[in-house]
Amino acid sequence: MTTSEILDRAVRAKASVKSLSPDEKNAAIASMVSALIAGEKEILEANELDLENSRGRISDVMLDRLALNHNRIVSMAQGMSDVAALPDPNGKIVTETLRPNGLVIDKVLVPMGVIGIIYESRPNVTSDAAVLCFKSSNVCILRGGKEAYRSSKAITQALRKGLEAAGVNPDAIQLVDDTSRESAGEMMTATGKIDLLIPRGGRGLIKACKENAKVPCIETGTGICHIFVEKSADIDMALNIVDNAKTSRPSVCNACEVCIVDEAIAAEFLPRLQERLTAGREHPVKFVLDEKAAEIIDGEAAGEDAFDTEYLDYILAVRVVNGVKEAVDHITAHSTHHSEAIVTSDNDAAEYFINNTDSAAVYVNASTRFTDGGEFGLGCEMGISTQKMHARGPMGLEELMTYHYVINGKGQVR
Repeated sequence: MTTSEILDRAVRAKASVKSLSPDEKNAAIASMVSALIAGEKEILEANELDLENSRGRISDVMLDRLALNHNRIVSMAQGMSDVAALPDPNGKIVTETLRPNGLVIDKVLVPMGVIGIIYESRPNVTSDAAVLCFKSSNVCILRGGKEAYRSSKAITQALRKGLEAAGVNPDAIQLVDDTSRESAGEMMTATGKIDLLIPRGGRGLIKACKENAKVPCIETGTGICHIFVEKSADIDMALNIVDNAKTSRPSVCNACEVCIVDEAIAAEFLPRLQERLTAGREHPVKFVLDEKAAEIIDGEAAGEDAFDTEYLDYILAVRVVNGVKEAVDHITAHSTHHSEAIVTSDNDAAEYFINNTDSAAVYVNASTRFTDGGEFGLGCEMGISTQKMHARGPMGLEELMTYHYVINGKGQVR
């Protein structure tokens, strides 16, 4: 099926999806979950073909993003069930205002309509995006990357079987078969058909959407996330936080890419950090150092782009600064406005960091790895919005809605 045909079918499916009751949607999600679990064998077989095709062409950490297994499919299914358990956003009254003339004005959430999602080699995004769109009464058009095409196709087929079994139009969830740049471009310019486009991937994808999209677009994803270890920090806590943020899953956008250390504790902290992240590790972390850090530990000298790179790998850029103001100045100059953290025992330093760091998520004494829809209680997420309009941070159900005003009167005229 061509991308144009998929767009037309999505538009035709809008009304039927919007008319579903909360109970009907939840029953359909349960049916999709059952179909996903039942289709595990086919999904894993498709995923193995994707992995075979990608080995030697992408890094090990990117292969990990692509890989599925039983536990990850179970996690995908659980995320869908968690979304089903959330309150239905369609028709929610956000505000109600009684005017002096007796008019009652309600601001009410309504679905966007057709949401397009362009994403790269993370097949779990397929089920996350599909269930969030469906629960919020939207139709979704999924366009995954070529590395994960077989996996995404198998997952989409299972979800569509679940919809059919529940008596719901399966065109509520569709996957674009064409993984070329032309199909992405067609989605970016599908005015009158796609109501919202969400790119979820690297800097190149985001840049292409910003430059070429003629439909409304939400900027997501790129995460040059910083952790500042302030001079009053508990060293053991800081080591645990940086370790988790860098190594628990370095290929994701909420992983730490830059560690900033107060010079007052750098001589104590940095050797311990290097020992922690390298000794006995299957994947020792490579350090990229500014001049002050290089005087304390061994590593590669930071080049011009060292602090503007989303490594998505076992690589950590390190800078030594004099105090929280200098740390915030560095973040302001290099941040992608995703997630930043401070480790500190000083309330004033924490307050300054919070008030002067302009990112979607700002942490005090916690890992940036928590910037995630599931961790924020949203069930799962459509992506992490790094912009300021409409949605910011992990995007859940309400971020996929717009609103209209419903005005009730008793014959008032102006």
